[in-house]
Order: sequence, then structure tokens, then C-alpha cells
Amino acid sequence: MDKVEAREIAKWRAADLRSQPYASLVANYLNQSIHDSALGTDGVRYDVEVQAFWDAVRQPGNLRVMVDDGRRKGPHRVVTEDFILAPDGTFVGE
Repeated sequence: MDKVEAREIAKWRAADLRSQPYASLVANYLNQSIHDSALGTDGVRYDVEVQAFWDAVRQPGNLRVMVDDGRRKGPHRVVTEDFILAPDGTFVGE
């Protein structure tokens, strides 16, 4: 696994998710772990995991969406990309 390629795949997937409306992200990803894969330019298939959860105790509210390499534990986790989307469609902290 190429760490640079894995990071590019996570960035690409996060960018794709950023283009989706708040309601769609809530409906499709909230409190779920969605596993997928993507073929890298190096010909290797990379695992991709997408999760979304409320970013604060107050619910509903800001939604944090995370994309990672699908590995759950340990030092082998290569990539994590995330963003926080407010209900009004603005990105928090940017």
C-alpha cells in the first residue's frame, strides 16, 4: 500500500462527499460505517471507510464526516480526512 496514493484517494472521496447536501449526508452516512474500495493509479485496490456523526452533544447540529483507510486500530491507519458541515450547508472551521 502506498501511503501517498491512499491519502489522495481519501482526499478525492472527501471532496466528493463535500459536494453533497447536508440532508443527504445525514440520511446516507449518519452513525454508519460505509465500506467501499477505490482503485488507485498504481493499480492497487484501497479500502475506504466513510463515517458521519454529530460533532457535538447537541443533536441534530453540525455533522462531522470522516474518510479513512478502513483500518480500525493501531499504527497501520494511513489516512484520515474529515470535515464538519453545519445544517445551513456551510463548512465549520474553514
